[in-house]
Amino acid sequence: MSTTTRSGAGRPGGPVQRQLRPTAKVLPEHARAHNRALVLGHLFHEGPSSRADIARSTGLTRVTVSDLVAALLAEDLVAELGVRSEARVGKPATLVGLRADDHHVVTLDLTDDDTVHGAVMTLVGEVVRRERVPTGGATGETALALVEDVAGRLVDAAARPVVGVGISSPGVIDDAGRVVEAPNRGWYDVPLASRLSAALGVPVHVANDANTRALGEYTYGGADPSTMIVTVGQGVGAGLLVDGALVRGRGHAAGEIGHVTVVDDDTPGEAPQPCACGRAGCLETVLSAPALRRRTAGLAPEDADAALASVGRTLGRCLAPVVSALNLAEVLLSGPDELLDGPLREAATTMLRDRTMPVIGHDLRLRMATLDEDAALAGAAVLVLSGQLGIT
Repeated sequence: MSTTTRSGAGRPGGPVQRQLRPTAKVLPEHARAHNRALVLGHLFHEGPSSRADIARSTGLTRVTVSDLVAALLAEDLVAELGVRSEARVGKPATLVGLRADDHHVVTLDLTDDDTVHGAVMTLVGEVVRRERVPTGGATGETALALVEDVAGRLVDAAARPVVGVGISSPGVIDDAGRVVEAPNRGWYDVPLASRLSAALGVPVHVANDANTRALGEYTYGGADPSTMIVTVGQGVGAGLLVDGALVRGRGHAAGEIGHVTVVDDDTPGEAPQPCACGRAGCLETVLSAPALRRRTAGLAPEDADAALASVGRTLGRCLAPVVSALNLAEVLLSGPDELLDGPLREAATTMLRDRTMPVIGHDLRLRMATLDEDAALAGAAVLVLSGQLGIT
């Protein structure tokens, strides 16, 4: 394949050569994998369909769809469900559907400091079995061994073939499922995905907990394709989707808004508090669940509401540049309803709309997440669906 370069490229002192077109070849197996993912994605999102329905929806030819469906039938990933009753002339169409209950996904949520949450789930996110195992404050290698043990028990307990394991973990996680750093777990440069895959004998996919929650809310919770989910617990984080694609960032740390400074020495009526990151005045020091509970402890209801509204205004100021830059449709809050869903959310919504252009802010939605405690587990399942089946 030819390459277009800027004028003067290659001469001493001239501009650096810049490739304007990809040079990698698109192989037939790549196209087939892409088309296979289109068919599975259609059946996942639209439900049972005829081969003609799939062809119309995906833009693939009927011959290609028939060939792919035959292969998926052989893999037991889809099944023929009988003919569709319809008042049309000609041969009735045979429906095919995803065998969602005949394959399982194992998921783990590691965001709780005290408990490892695990589940066996169907391909459509229904929980078949749950596990809750106390961590006992384990960190480092002891915590890794515990995660491996819980995942292994769930894989063994699955009554159907396991497509893969998805893990929602705190910290900065790269594309290979390596934990770059998760200070609360004592993990630094830990190849979590490859280590567990070797131990369990199945593919393992790992992502940051806020990112998995965003994927879960989008896939199973009806979130808009351009959404930010702000997670509030022991810390504060965020997951970002733009046009349905997860935003990871240059250092895999997109969404780390918890460590944006929102209180400094010049903030009226408030002194910056020390943060776990080593700085002071971070959003986490005012918005985390422990910080909110300390702020409202012992206050009369109206004073507690005022304190929560003040934090909501701070959150709105912090989110406004992100919402504007990405033109997001909605922001979801995930955390304790009694702290977030009320004066805090209302004040944040008002501040967001006041600080963004009307074309961006007038119909912006700031609401509570819908999946609650299962959001991270559901998002971990999406990691496997995407990584193993190409379903997005």
